Amino acid sequence: MTERPYGIMAEFRTPEALIEAVRAAKHAGYTRLDAFSPFPLSDLARELGVRTSVIPWIATVAGLVGAAIQYGSQYWMNAVDYPLNVGGRPLHSWPAFIPASMIVAILWAGAATLIGLLLILRLPRLHHPVFAVPGFERASQDRFFLCILQDDPKFDSAAIREVLGAHSPLAIREIPACE
Repeated sequence: MTERPYGIMAEFRTPEALIEAVRAAKHAGYTRLDAFSPFPLSDLARELGVRTSVIPWIATVAGLVGAAIQYGSQYWMNAVDYPLNVGGRPLHSWPAFIPASMIVAILWAGAATLIGLLLILRLPRLHHPVFAVPGFERASQDRFFLCILQDDPKFDSAAIREVLGAHSPLAIREIPACE
């Protein structure tokens, strides 16, 4: 029994051809698609249904938590733990606490965004099956790739080759499965 491939990949010269191929594959009923491009394509992201709405929430929540912890620690240190009345100023001098709280909020939001993106994108990834496709290194230069994954419910190599072949790809290749 032969092992099923990771997927079928088509290589395109232009972003327009890639987007048209994605539309055709979606129209044919394929749902497990992955695309590779040397630069962001908003139309492609929309066609693939990529959602990035969780990232702003991660940054917002982390920023608010960081600011609250910073503000709370300043309040605790200045008004509760070691209160010093210097020149008659109030112990809870909130305007003095705001700049440090903002700086910590930005720091926490940035760090949480980085960590969240790495986890969501499953990075760093030292090996991926598509790296075995000849010419795939051009995905970061000037080529556009569409992959239909083998775990798609409608996966049929011949049908996929027919759908992708209708859009004049430079090549259609089978991606070997991981060992």
